Parts: sequence; structure tokens; C-alpha cells
Amino acid sequence: MASKILIIGGTGYIGKFIATASARLGHRTFVLVRKTTDLPPAKAKLLQDFQAAGITLLYGDLYDHESLVQAIKQVDVVISAVGFLQLKDQTRIIDAIKDAGGHIKRFLPSEFGNDVERSHIVEPVKSTFDIKVQIRRATEAAGIPYTYVVSNFFAGYFLTSLAQVDSTSLPTEKIVILGDGNTKGIFVKEDDIGTYTIKEVDDPRTLNRTLYLRLPANILSHNELVSLWEKKTGKTLERVYVPEEQVLKQIQEAPIPLNISLAFAHSVFIKGDQINFEIEPSFGVEASELYPDVKYTSVDEYLDGLL
Repeated sequence: MASKILIIGGTGYIGKFIATASARLGHRTFVLVRKTTDLPPAKAKLLQDFQAAGITLLYGDLYDHESLVQAIKQVDVVISAVGFLQLKDQTRIIDAIKDAGGHIKRFLPSEFGNDVERSHIVEPVKSTFDIKVQIRRATEAAGIPYTYVVSNFFAGYFLTSLAQVDSTSLPTEKIVILGDGNTKGIFVKEDDIGTYTIKEVDDPRTLNRTLYLRLPANILSHNELVSLWEKKTGKTLERVYVPEEQVLKQIQEAPIPLNISLAFAHSVFIKGDQINFEIEPSFGVEASELYPDVKYTSVDEYLDGLL
């Protein structure tokens, strides 16, 4: 019997992919939404799309304990996809899970990035990672069954600019590469993040473990990514390499959100934080090994869509 799933933060960037995957994979799916009459058109359309897909909208709020408890009572699994400003407030979800009667089979706190406990990230992101670690410890201390999903890079953020941090468009003449360009990152399409997240909610192999989306076809260095694009376009880009010392200086001097993007890129492309550790059975499992039936989008295929 497929679990009933509640998604908190389901209208956010990654939340909407998780909610859609949940409905598509046959789960009774609920999304917590605030009651408001003044919705922006894009959000109103998203909620209509959710309902058309069979998703139930539950009116409530992260900051209204009673509505949160009532929502949680209706489901078996709770997935948080709240944004970074609300990460600390996930203690409210933990409290509500406890007050709902302790029946929740799985809680997935908002992660969906790098492994926050195996990271060399610098400020301004380090303190955000520290909060995610605190939420992990609070979940474990409450005795709530959990899975942490480490999805690595969102393809929609990084591949659409060929992993340039200071641009949202594809390069035409030159490309800026942090470090020597040889450290690998992992790029995962958001639809696939949603699919793997939902596949694991009823899987005993992922219980109290971290699920890593370390998809073999999507592990590329920045140099490899650029070379793949050059091969597809038949055009050579001038590569400008930025040494670590200079990257760290840029992080300190750049405005928000550029400093955040630079810190992430430094963590991955210079420190190797997505690939510099083995996934040990004691703490983790890898998604493509567990679910070989999932046909994920490779970086190669994703780039074809950008041509």
C-alpha cells in the first residue's frame, strides 16, 4: 500500500517537482498551503495543476501548530521542501509530528543539495548547512524515522549556464571556471530528484539513511562539461581559470546572491564536496543502484535540450 504523503513547501522550487512525482507514482498526495485570496497568477496556476493531478490542498501554516498537526494526522510520510529562510523553523514540523501521535513512518527534512555533514563550504552558506545539521540531530533525538536526500546540483540552475555562477545564460565566447576545472560535480534534473525522492519513501533500505543521487552519467568536471558543449555546438570557448585564493576573495566581496552561488561552486568545483567521500552502507545508499528501473536524464541529453 503506497504511503499517503504530505509536502510542506510544495509550491517552492524543488517542492513542486516532488509533489508532482508523488501524484504520478500513485501516492495520495497532500500539499500544505496558506489560505490567501491574493495569489500571484503563477502560483494560482500551479495550485490548479496540482488539483488536476489529483493532489489535495490542505490549508494550514508552518506557524499554526494546530493546522500542522491536523495535516500530519492525515498522512504517513512528511516531506519538507521549505526554503532556506524557514530551515530553522522545521523544529515546528518535528513538534507537530510528535503531537500528531507518533504514527509517521518517515520524515524527510529539507535537504536537496550537498551532504551538509561532509562539506567544506564557507560562509555565507556554512551557517545554513549548520542549521540543516541541527535539524538532522533534532529529528534523530525525537526518534522520528527519516531519510536525508542529497540531490547535488539542480540541473535547472547549473546546466542552463554551463555551471557559470555569475550568469544565467549559456556562454558564447568565453567561460569562467573556478579552480583547475578537473574536480567533478553531479548534475541532476529536478524531475529526477522528485522521482527518486518519492521512490524511496516506502523502501526499508533507505530508512534512517542518506539517499545520494550520484548518477553515473551525470558526474562531470567543469572541463568535461565545457568540452561536451563544444562538441555539440562545434564552437570552442575561451576558458578563464580562477585560482582558489581569488575565488575566496570574490566570495567575501560579492553581493547576495552571487556570494552564495560562488560558495557553492567553490565547495563543489574546488573542494570536491559532492564526490570526495565513499558512500558507506552504515549511513548511505545510492539512488541509481537502488532503482535501476528509473530512466534518469543524463547531462548529455539535458544539453541536447539547450541546443
